[in-house]
Order: sequence, then C-alpha cells, then structure tokens
Amino acid sequence: MARSFDIIQDTHRAFIEKQKMFFVASAPVGAEGHVNCSPKGGDCFRILTPNKVAYLDYTGSGNETSAHLLQNGRITFMFCAFDGPPNILRLYGKGVTVLPASPEWPRLSALFGDLHPATRQIIVADIDRVQTSCGFAVPLYEYTGERDHAIKWAENKGPDGLIQYQQEKNRVSIDGLPTAMF
Repeated sequence: MARSFDIIQDTHRAFIEKQKMFFVASAPVGAEGHVNCSPKGGDCFRILTPNKVAYLDYTGSGNETSAHLLQNGRITFMFCAFDGPPNILRLYGKGVTVLPASPEWPRLSALFGDLHPATRQIIVADIDRVQTSCGFAVPLYEYTGERDHAIKWAENKGPDGLIQYQQEKNRVSIDGLPTAMF
C-alpha cells in the first residue's frame, strides 16, 4: 500500500542512505518527446533538508535530465530495496541544474568531498511529495562493489577531453531540447 508524506522523514533518510543506487526520471512537456529514466550509483546523493536533495551528475552519453529541468523542472527519484525488507521510495519535485561556474557550486560541491572526475553538474531538487510502496516484486540482489569504468574513462579523457565530449554529446537532449550546460 502506497503512503504519501510532505517531507523526507528520518526513516526515509535512513532508507535512502543505505541504498547503493537510485533512479532519476524526467520528461519534456507535452505528448511528444521521450521520458528519461537513469540509474545512478556511488556516493553521489545528499539530503540537504527534509524538502531538498542534491546529487552529483556525471558526464554521460546524454544530458536528458538537465534539458528537462531547464524546460519544466519536473523530476522524480526512486530508491528500491534490493536487500532486506521490500520497499520502494519515490521523491517528487522540481529541480535545477547547478554548473561549476554557478555561485552555489563551491558550497554544494563541498558536501560531496572529493568529486568524481566525470562530475559535470549538480542536480538540486525541492521535494514536495514523498511516497513509499511495498516493493514486493523487486528482486533481491547482492551488492558486490562499484565499477571503476567511469573514473578511468574520465581520467583518460582529461579535463579538456571531457569539455569537448560534453560540447559534442551534452548540448541538447535526444529530442533537441537545450541543456543548461552551454
């Protein structure tokens, strides 16, 4: 049975902090365009207040979340229990993209310690709804560790190579919407 809350409660925080991955969903306005759902891993998610969260967003093959947030701000986060008691927790809200040149960057990036070399932006979201549901159909998985592919890829590209890659691959969404990066 689904239950809704206005804030991220302490039990929600404890559940979120135990998860090794989460999913981010966003979509453009209207019937056209593609809904995006991306898995995220590593120690990249922070609860700032009971109604505000942030995560480090790494350079990738696209930049759908940034484009959708620039257009309409809508964002959903989903955390699933892959071990222990079944549970699904969703955070619904409105988000923005914070870039390294933004005045907020030094304060926000400091919350994450040493930044992943592929970090391109921080997504910050104001949460207006928290929802839990049973998660009975989510399978059990055993966590065996983090992959190092993204770190090696980013280090191999180097700072200039990452900027060039972002300019080529992260300027617009797959639907042609501009991102906040450029």
